[in-house]
Amino acid sequence: MNQFLLFVTILLLPYYSIAQTNSDALLSEIDQTIENNSFFTQKKEREIAQLKALLKSTNISISKYEITQKLYINYNSYQSDSALVYARKNLKIAENLKDSEKLNQAEINLVSIMGTLGMYKEGTDILKTITIALASSLKGPFYNVSRTIYGQMADNTSSPQEKEKYLFLAKKYRDSCISYYPTHSVSNIIAKADWDLDHKKPSETLHLLLPYFSKTNHKDPNRAIISYLISQAYKQKKDRLQEKKWLSISALSDLQLSKKEYISLRSLAFLLYEDGDIERAYTYIKRSLDDAVVCNARLRTYEISKMLPIISQSYQQQNETNRFQLVVFLISASFFALILLVLLFLLFKQMKKLASAKKELSSANDKLSELNAELNTFNEKLNLSNNTLSEANFLKEIYIGRYMDQCSDYLGKLDEYQRKLNVLATTGKINDLVSTVKSKDYIEKELKEFYANFDKTFLQLFPDFITDFNSLLIPDETIHPKEGEQLNTELRIFALIRLGIKDSAKISVFLRYSISTIYNYRSQLKNKSAGPRDEFEERVIQIGNNNK
Repeated sequence: MNQFLLFVTILLLPYYSIAQTNSDALLSEIDQTIENNSFFTQKKEREIAQLKALLKSTNISISKYEITQKLYINYNSYQSDSALVYARKNLKIAENLKDSEKLNQAEINLVSIMGTLGMYKEGTDILKTITIALASSLKGPFYNVSRTIYGQMADNTSSPQEKEKYLFLAKKYRDSCISYYPTHSVSNIIAKADWDLDHKKPSETLHLLLPYFSKTNHKDPNRAIISYLISQAYKQKKDRLQEKKWLSISALSDLQLSKKEYISLRSLAFLLYEDGDIERAYTYIKRSLDDAVVCNARLRTYEISKMLPIISQSYQQQNETNRFQLVVFLISASFFALILLVLLFLLFKQMKKLASAKKELSSANDKLSELNAELNTFNEKLNLSNNTLSEANFLKEIYIGRYMDQCSDYLGKLDEYQRKLNVLATTGKINDLVSTVKSKDYIEKELKEFYANFDKTFLQLFPDFITDFNSLLIPDETIHPKEGEQLNTELRIFALIRLGIKDSAKISVFLRYSISTIYNYRSQLKNKSAGPRDEFEERVIQIGNNNK
């Protein structure tokens, strides 16, 4: 059983959602229509103004009768006092026309508006004087207005006995309406639907009215009545969603046609009140009361006045609740705003500290970078010093070895030279002895051999010296030793500078040239430098460092 109910619920859920959506859309349209009330009122006033202009421009009695009747119809359910004025004018014109049919119609109209205004005694007195021919087409309207006025009297009386009496008469005249209205006329259908509702036959009511409603247009004044009766049928079927929907359609039609005397919007307001939509219910019931007052519809004003205090009280309570909630919200919001401000202050303070810390860290990093740069510079200088020391040690080892070999060789040569001179002296060859002692051939031979050993040793240490040295000069001024030479004088001077002997005096002693000659060689080669002149000798000193 529970599974079956669940299945039915799931099956009907889409229908419920669609119906709810339709109802919400209709309520929104009603809200919009109420907001734009002036548009529909102005439209109604323009129609009435046109009819009044026509009435003023004609002197034909029959035209005046028709126009005053249209003015009565336009003012009916809009402004009851004005409707009463034109109903009386219409009656006076009908009396002058001496047309019983038109006279009866005018009297029926007058009774109808008197019922709206609560003039029941005057209305029923006129009803008693109306004599309608058996075959007249006004029998239906006559019984309908009789039903209406006795129904209003039943709604307005406080005596149960009188209420029962008036209801009996209203139902009696309604049954007569069904008999005398044309079978398929809207008045006949409305009367039948009312009979079905009175006899608790909602399905028959819907079967009768729904097909007819689809044929009505939005300007049809009966559209609101038909949709209201449909809502009452759904009310008997206990289908609240459909009841609300059709009440909304009826109320929307009343509002768009600028009717001021109606039931639907008031009934819809009460439904919304029960559903908890208090604000909208209050708006609708207040609009209903305002319209009833403007129209001077006394019965509607009385009915609304019984409901208004209930809805108004709930509306006030809701406003109080909303105000209390607003106050609570504002207090909460203020509290949270205060907390937020405190948090923002703390965050700002923390960010300020963080910024300060970042600044200090950045300063420390900058100092560390400077220290690192200084350390790198120091390391480079240390590496350069180490390289220079390594090179110096290397050169020392090489030249000490060569110096030992050279000294040993020179000692052997001196011993041989001494024996040669001793032989010449002991053999008495004094002239040869003197000639040998005075000769420079021996010294020059030894110098030549010394320089050859120096060049050989140096080029072993710096095999690319000549190429690297020439790369420092202008291409057209490069230096190349003669065939059979390893180094020439210019190269030998800068070879000594490369070995760290920068003093021209020492270089002049080593190479057996004057100081000025050495200076001139150095100046000439500086002038041939491919780079800055002042940096030439320093760049020479760097030759070979990259290979070590």
